[in-house]
Amino acid sequence: MVIFWIKEAIKSIGRAKYSFLLTLISLTIAVILIEASIMALQLSNIFQNKLKNNINISVFIKDPFNQDDIKNYNSILTEKDFIKSVKFVSKEEAALNFINETGEDFRDILNYNPLPASFVVQLNTDVVSKDSLDYVMSNLTKLTFVDEVIFRNKFVYRLLSYLDAGKNYLFIVTGLLIFIAVYLVYSTIKLITNTRMVELETMKLVGAKLSTIKMPLLLNGLFTGFLASLVSIVIYYFVSTQVSQYQLIQKFIVANKYFYLLSLFAIGPTLCLIVTLFALRKLTLKI
Repeated sequence: MVIFWIKEAIKSIGRAKYSFLLTLISLTIAVILIEASIMALQLSNIFQNKLKNNINISVFIKDPFNQDDIKNYNSILTEKDFIKSVKFVSKEEAALNFINETGEDFRDILNYNPLPASFVVQLNTDVVSKDSLDYVMSNLTKLTFVDEVIFRNKFVYRLLSYLDAGKNYLFIVTGLLIFIAVYLVYSTIKLITNTRMVELETMKLVGAKLSTIKMPLLLNGLFTGFLASLVSIVIYYFVSTQVSQYQLIQKFIVANKYFYLLSLFAIGPTLCLIVTLFALRKLTLKI
């Protein structure tokens, strides 16, 4: 019986070879796009977390103060649940940082240091959003020892918003390709069913079981899915060799190699099986 199912599945491909080829191509693209979405999402999350970890707020403190005040201020800031770490920058350090960044030494003109001492505050990544940042800035500004609070990473916020928008567009494109692939698989199954309608009706008349009628079509769908997955895996290996010069991406791909291979191998057959079952849901033994 199994041999009969396999033979009938192969015959089904021959009867609708052009539709089968079109379905295979679109399904392969859909599998690749789904995998690319997963990879892009993971890479984007890693990149976003790195960006968020580099977002700092400068909290300038009022003069005068002493060493005990600094310890007290540091404790107050550290106790804030939205703060990950606190680093004190003295007036001398601020002057050296200014000279290193600008290449100009204001001490040649001024006989005093006009730069204030500050705390560089690193925020927890879960509060790095526009609304949360407004709350953090407001909260820190209300502290009695704080003279000014400055946020210098606006470009990072803009980049984070671009990453979010890019992910949304990627999901839309992937969803569109998946819809096309699903429709083509569905149309192919319906086409095969219609071209074999006389044969299927004959099989019903001679008492064939419903499984005997449906299984070749299901095997056809599974074969298409497996073939699409194998093509996707070949493309995956080709792309992996092309990006070997980019160490960060290469390390990421190597670290998740088996996950991606397994998901590539599973997406095609699973997608095809679900669509095939849906397409054959109305096929019954009624004549």
